Amino acid sequence: MKRICSAVVLAAFALTVGAQSATDTNESYSGTNSPYSQFGLGELADQTSGFNRGMNGLGLAFREHNQVNQLNPASYSAIDSLSFIFDVGVSGQLTNFKEGSKKINARNADFDYIVAGFRAFRHVGVSIGLIPFSNVGYKYSSKGNANTDKSVTYTNTYRGSGGFHQVYLGVGWEILKNFSLGANVSYFWGNYERAITNEYNVSTVNTLHKYYTASVNNYKLDFGAQYTLPLSKKDRLTVGLTFSPGHKLNEDPECKVISVNSSTGVTDTTTFVADNALELPTMIGAGLQFNHNNQLKLGIDYQQQRWSKTGFPVYATKNDIGSYAVSDDYFKDRHKLTFGGEYCQNEYGRSFMSRLRYRFGASYTTPYLKINGQDGPKEISVSAGFGIPIINSINNRSFLNISAQWVNQKASNLIEANTFRINIGITFNERWFAKWKVE
Repeated sequence: MKRICSAVVLAAFALTVGAQSATDTNESYSGTNSPYSQFGLGELADQTSGFNRGMNGLGLAFREHNQVNQLNPASYSAIDSLSFIFDVGVSGQLTNFKEGSKKINARNADFDYIVAGFRAFRHVGVSIGLIPFSNVGYKYSSKGNANTDKSVTYTNTYRGSGGFHQVYLGVGWEILKNFSLGANVSYFWGNYERAITNEYNVSTVNTLHKYYTASVNNYKLDFGAQYTLPLSKKDRLTVGLTFSPGHKLNEDPECKVISVNSSTGVTDTTTFVADNALELPTMIGAGLQFNHNNQLKLGIDYQQQRWSKTGFPVYATKNDIGSYAVSDDYFKDRHKLTFGGEYCQNEYGRSFMSRLRYRFGASYTTPYLKINGQDGPKEISVSAGFGIPIINSINNRSFLNISAQWVNQKASNLIEANTFRINIGITFNERWFAKWKVE
């Protein structure tokens, strides 16, 4: 148990440090380099493990005996007895941003997650882990003319860093035959720092800086249920449901507006505070999985995040008077539909090829942001991957999960982003609790 706790602590440190990098064009940073991460709580992260990612995040109704499926905590009750599962994942991506005729590439690499699971009692499974919730990371600028004769120009610079994360402890219990309930209790923490600088090429106009900051230490709850209906000796159907209640995060984000006159050196600073202005949305999900003889698994998931019921602090000016207050028209409900599956000829087969797992998936996601009064980018993504068995004289129960994913984010009159991502996860499955007999 000491080794587990130490691993989680070290991973938490690595994830926190890695997510603090700002973004720049054609450079490699952790987290994200999306300009869309400058809004709300940032770009929402994929909270899945390696085997889910091969199916593009599918998993609400999946019950895996040799993988940790934190998408639905009820699934922990399916973990093998005598086993300890440890799963860690990383990813790398290349993103092409397009705005009109302009195209820019950017690269990222990130430590994604670390999770573990084991059977605690008969019909009771336990999981602990560290997963991201959102990422903030960007840096870009824009230039323009402030008057008709183009003698006065301005430069706006935007930059930001940060992110939010979860360390969770979860339990899944099969309380009746084929019916399981589960819950994750998470410590939810993180921060963001965002800055906007507006400067001119003449000293008669003040340079304006806006700094937005927030730091959160709170909790998050996730509940799940699964029911499996046997259809025949080889076929079964599983239904999965999830629910996460929304709540305030008890954080008072700040906005500092600093006006600097370069010719006189006079600086004027105004600080605004929005009381208890950040919150998590209520989230619900439903999934369906068809399982044929543990060879072919097909599923479909629907997830909804009710962001429209939450607000976010926005700085605005009226009659040259600034204010920083919660806007109820900043978010909209996010909907995600995912379809995918997995095929394995024989998970207990003697040959390597018979134990190889083939995965695929596709998703359609609506935005949770409103940008300048219009909907943010919709997202279409597809993925394919493999679960590669690790077979040697010491261990034949572990997996190397590799998948490739393509993501398109697009909206009218906004930046289009195309991302190609490689996900790599290693699942160590060890027999820790077996009692050996000497004859």
